[in-house]
Amino acid sequence: MTSLYEEIRIALHGVWHRRWIALGIAWAVCLAGWLVVAMVPNSYESKARIFVQIDDVLADQIGIGGDRKRDIERVRQTLTSAVNLEKVIRATRLGDKVTSDKDMQGAVAALGKNVAVVSQQDNLFEISGTAGGGGRNDAENAKLAQDIVQKMIDIFREENLAGGRGEMTDTLAFMDQQLGDRKKALEAAELKRTEFEAKNAGFIPGAGSLTTKLEAARTQMRDVESNLLAAQSALASINGQLAGTPQTIAIPGVAGGAKGALAQAQSDLSGMRARGLTDSHPDVISAKAQIAALQKSAAGEGGGGGAPNPAYSSLISIKADREASLVALQSRKGSLQAEIAQLSAQQYSEPTVAAEAARINRDYDVLKEQYDKLLRDREQLRLRGQVETERDAVKFEVIDPPTTPRGPAAPNRPLLLLLVLVVGMGAGAAGAFALAQLKSAYSTTGQLERSTGLPVLGGISEAITRAARAERMRRLKWFAGGVAGLFVVLFVLLGVEMLKRGMVA
Repeated sequence: MTSLYEEIRIALHGVWHRRWIALGIAWAVCLAGWLVVAMVPNSYESKARIFVQIDDVLADQIGIGGDRKRDIERVRQTLTSAVNLEKVIRATRLGDKVTSDKDMQGAVAALGKNVAVVSQQDNLFEISGTAGGGGRNDAENAKLAQDIVQKMIDIFREENLAGGRGEMTDTLAFMDQQLGDRKKALEAAELKRTEFEAKNAGFIPGAGSLTTKLEAARTQMRDVESNLLAAQSALASINGQLAGTPQTIAIPGVAGGAKGALAQAQSDLSGMRARGLTDSHPDVISAKAQIAALQKSAAGEGGGGGAPNPAYSSLISIKADREASLVALQSRKGSLQAEIAQLSAQQYSEPTVAAEAARINRDYDVLKEQYDKLLRDREQLRLRGQVETERDAVKFEVIDPPTTPRGPAAPNRPLLLLLVLVVGMGAGAAGAFALAQLKSAYSTTGQLERSTGLPVLGGISEAITRAARAERMRRLKWFAGGVAGLFVVLFVLLGVEMLKRGMVA
């Protein structure tokens, strides 16, 4: 600890011994530094905050609100694009010295570094712009910074209102053109399908096609076969009942039996023909079958007396009806078999027609689906455009208008001036210390003994006369005045800086 303290004393003594050199270096560094700081132009910054209200009840209710947040973020990111920055340059004093495309590119690159759009919250944006140098004074740069921010606010509004509506108009025009093209293609496909169906009406799948007719015929065949089985079963049941039922009931003095039933059946047939029924009528066919059966029964009936059995007559009538139904079903089955065979032959004779019809219908359905979707999208966009035209879903509110800079945003001149003073004094002390290390001078006997390796017997104190002491005091005052001069110059520069800021404000 004693050795360290000794080294510090030796270093301070060396610096103090060469204090005039240190003061000269400090003045040189401070003057140069203050001159550099004075030459740095002031930059003035203006800021503004805008609030964007995105919610709209009507647009959300009808389902056409869109992604407003994404649109606002897109505009925020493109606000600092080269095109928009060029608009700012042409609308402000930045464009006064722009005479060529190369100058414009340089001005756009410089302005891009001096503007910023920051999203503070979801709906709150801060726009800032900085202006400095360019041969303009501080007041002009402060006004220019405010103009830059105001122009960017105007562009922000135009991009979301006028620009959005112009984009909507262009989109609707493009969709109308696409709808016209799709409509022509759809009409051509529909005409082609109609002509093909008219030419191959019997072979095209659908209502009335071969496949549909064949399936219908097969369904009818299954129904006829089911009804035929039921009719055969019913006829067998009637025959069984007839076998166990007597034809007549023995009643003295009453004639009847099969002959009586035959006479009644012939009378019924005559009545049917009197009403105009033809031989192909189901009732006439049933009556003939009944008469034929009764004739066989009457031929085998003896000459004995007796009344006809009503149950037997009723069963005979039912049997005739069942036989007639069975004959009709067999005839229908034969005709259906012939129709199915004919349709099957036609179906296998023209297999390519069905494939071509399927391809034409598929192409038509695709075009129809595209046209309907495009039409729905066009109507949705048109309704959205009307909503945005009549009531702005995106509303802007300038929370803080562009500020008028009261002082330069950069550089922080007071701090730089103070740092220059600190650096100058440090450079002076460092220079004096370096010179002390280069010259072989010893401040203490211990330092001399360590350097030479020889024992030092003692030291002689300096004898200072009164005149020498007065001279030293006078030089000390001059040195203190030199050091104080540095602070005086610093205070003067700070005062000038404050005066300039007050003039700008």
